[in-house]
Amino acid sequence: MKKKRYFGRAGIFLLCALFAVLFLLPTVLTITNSFMAESEIVANYGMIFSTTSGGFVSKTVNLKFIPDKVTFEQYASGLVKSPDYLLKFWNSVLLVVPIVLLQVAIAAVTAYGFTRWRGKLRSVLFFLYVILMLMPYQVTLVPNYLVADKLGLINTRWSIILPGMFAPFSVFLLTKFMRRIPYALIEAARVDGAGEWQIFTRICLPQCRSALYSITILVFIDYWNMVEQPLVLLKDADSQPLSVFLSNINSGEIGLAFAMATVYMVPCLLLFLHGEEYLVEGIANSGSVKG
Repeated sequence: MKKKRYFGRAGIFLLCALFAVLFLLPTVLTITNSFMAESEIVANYGMIFSTTSGGFVSKTVNLKFIPDKVTFEQYASGLVKSPDYLLKFWNSVLLVVPIVLLQVAIAAVTAYGFTRWRGKLRSVLFFLYVILMLMPYQVTLVPNYLVADKLGLINTRWSIILPGMFAPFSVFLLTKFMRRIPYALIEAARVDGAGEWQIFTRICLPQCRSALYSITILVFIDYWNMVEQPLVLLKDADSQPLSVFLSNINSGEIGLAFAMATVYMVPCLLLFLHGEEYLVEGIANSGSVKG
């Protein structure tokens, strides 16, 4: 039995390691290739971009992890010589950061209301939130465009920020998490003279710290990689984020595309590494009550 259990765990570990390598391979290749010279990148991957639409690659692609000569030419070109990429990067920051902060703040207040409110319509409203959460953004893109057009918000950041503020996913996750807080803990705070605002800020929010971290990371990554929203709602190319601009890099700038994609990944990677522990805990809905 012990041998079977040992081999079973070893097989699961190897399978997980294999999937981890497959998932990390594109990221590692993007980072390492960003330090390669343009000529080396073209020699390795040029046949992919030279094929016509619907064609097949006739040669074997050379996947190289270690460049023959490390160069920072692509980074200098994208961040110093061509300020457009840096401008698009800050466009992404100015769009995503307000969405994350406002969505988390609104979701926390809304989830507290769903948790504390005992009315008959609570289940109906929460069910509607779940239905909205199941809808992909492409379904609501046309209504959002029509509303933004009526309000005169087309080609402004608010056409993206306002719909992002009220996304239902954060409300759903925080509500499920707050319901795990023992009601006796809230009643004890009320007996000690705490009001609703003190219960919300000093009892519920500290207990939901891991969920708040999880929501922040997931929402940031989701909106950091958005393409459809700014492509439709922001007609001016100067106000579009880097996620849209990266798709417009032509095949003659493969090295520049690798470098800018690496720069674009840095905020997500740093945020994930900083809150990895809270992310796992928040998704698992564990550790909601600490003694």
